[in-house]
Amino acid sequence: MKAPLLEILAKGPILGDGAMGTQLMLRGLAPGSCGELWNVERPEAVRDIHALYAEAGCDVATTNTFGATRIALGRHGLADRVSELCRAAVQRAREGAPTCLVAGDIGPLGAFLEPLGDVSPEDARSAFAEQAAALTEAGADLLLIETMTDPEELRAAIEGARSASDLPVCATVAFDNGPEFRTMMGATVEQALRTALDAGAVAIGANCGANLGLEDYERLARQIAEAFPNVPKILQPNAGAPRTEDGRLVYDATPQDMARLAASLRDLGFAWIGGCCGTTPDHLAAMREAV
Repeated sequence: MKAPLLEILAKGPILGDGAMGTQLMLRGLAPGSCGELWNVERPEAVRDIHALYAEAGCDVATTNTFGATRIALGRHGLADRVSELCRAAVQRAREGAPTCLVAGDIGPLGAFLEPLGDVSPEDARSAFAEQAAALTEAGADLLLIETMTDPEELRAAIEGARSASDLPVCATVAFDNGPEFRTMMGATVEQALRTALDAGAVAIGANCGANLGLEDYERLARQIAEAFPNVPKILQPNAGAPRTEDGRLVYDATPQDMARLAASLRDLGFAWIGGCCGTTPDHLAAMREAV
């Protein structure tokens, strides 16, 4: 990393990148299959996605490792390939976006922690630590834990990452829409993000989210900004609320729509502004102009 992350964020806003999963699907990834496997089986596709985002003006390249814990990979019979796939993912990001910060991406396990599920907090921390160590050893600049909905899983992810890596850890949460924003597990904005801070995250915020339109993301951003005025904040929204058309998800927000939201996020003091599901290099290029 060219400078400490907090120093970079203080000068912000920096521009994150956009969707990886939907971009892989556009290139032929079958729904439900393991996108992380493309780091080694279709490396040119992953590298090209990073390159397009870099050309759009993004400052961050987020690795294709959202589901690269041994628990998530285990559903594809790949639990023993965490290190290999994480190492390849960082390499693809470096090749495609050599001037960008590489954020080692860590997503949810895709399984419930006890007592709702059968994953113990200790096993969760261990799995997250293993992935964080692999991303760190591969040369990532920072770790980004994202799309979390269970505060206890969020805590396990941050604590596991910090136990295995000295890289700065950032964390974002997915909130559902409603009169009051809450996670799928019922946590409020303040509860979820306070958990992230207490566990050691250096920057916090939101990404993704169920049925949030752009006006909802702006409302969520205002709530985050009011609750945490002196903390580096991140927002990486979807390209609007998705709808189904011919059996596939469609995101209707235009690049200009996303640019207007990015400008609002800049004015609210967000230090890291990017995109999530449905966002493309065109969206990010328009957001670059706005921020």
